[in-house]
Amino acid sequence: MSGLGGLNKSPAGVVLGMVQLQLPVVDTPAQLAAQTARIVSMVGKARRNLPTMDLVVFPEYSLHGLSMNTDPALMVSLDGPEVAAFRRACIDNHLWGCFSIMEKNPRGNPYNSGLIIDDQGGLQLYYRKLHPWVPVEPWEPGDLGIPVCKGPKGSTIALIICHDGMFPEMARESAYKGAEIMIRTAGYTAPIRHSWKITNQANAFSNLMITASVCMCGSDGTFDSMGEGMIVNFDGAPIVEGGGRPDEIITAEVRPDLVREARRVWGVENNIYQFGHRGYVVVKGGARDCPYTYMQDMVAGRYTLPWEREVQVTDGTSCGFEKPTREYVVARQTEAPSAVDRRR
Repeated sequence: MSGLGGLNKSPAGVVLGMVQLQLPVVDTPAQLAAQTARIVSMVGKARRNLPTMDLVVFPEYSLHGLSMNTDPALMVSLDGPEVAAFRRACIDNHLWGCFSIMEKNPRGNPYNSGLIIDDQGGLQLYYRKLHPWVPVEPWEPGDLGIPVCKGPKGSTIALIICHDGMFPEMARESAYKGAEIMIRTAGYTAPIRHSWKITNQANAFSNLMITASVCMCGSDGTFDSMGEGMIVNFDGAPIVEGGGRPDEIITAEVRPDLVREARRVWGVENNIYQFGHRGYVVVKGGARDCPYTYMQDMVAGRYTLPWEREVQVTDGTSCGFEKPTREYVVARQTEAPSAVDRRR
């Protein structure tokens, strides 16, 4: 299925490259500029590494490292020099790219954002991490939902970030919006290895969707990220798995056309369809109600666990952050700014 890692590319295939990028230290604007240049050079390496590659994916924190530094001097904007450099790298190498930025937010803490840029330099997908990894991360909760975009060879792609993938609802929403490939970028360290693998596989199988995931890799002198690039087929079987070698690019060919076929012709375990058509063997069209209390309560704004009052960690003070006093205000936009932007 992998076409020998993409060496043998089929007409309907999409070749992915997952970069297990060496974990950097970025504490100054000069280091930020140097890391931007390094990512640009790795886009070139990816193109030279595999001429058939369609999309190269960089992990979460590939630009900023794992310091959780929210210094405004280090934060990035969509119209800044870092994103401009990523656009140019995609154009120069005729390659789609997925990138990670910590994004300036004038109304609160920075966003942990992901971008997919096409081979013409156009911004095709812009996502803000919905579930920052609490209690460790100081990023503002994302407010753009889960967008999808059209990718290489007519594929439909979603992007989620790290901790997002531990919530099965994230993968289900991606698939519900039509994603055939769900990218998951991360900065995870070794204690998460088992959870990483089983969620990547479960997210794929439960939604008949290819998952393509990658972490930062190596040590920055404090943290040890695990690499573990992983591409999983829509039946939940891994196509390729990486190890812990920094800067290795894990590659495989995936087949979105076979995802589309499975979603249309599978009877047994077509779970993404059957979820909303319960018991269609005996009920015409299946039951299409919502029997899930947690969904009903969340929509009504009353999501509360039976053990809610007993939860001990409910803010970031255990990781050195001040207890927040600001309430979350829902101000979700209907569409991400510049979600489809074909600027050169």
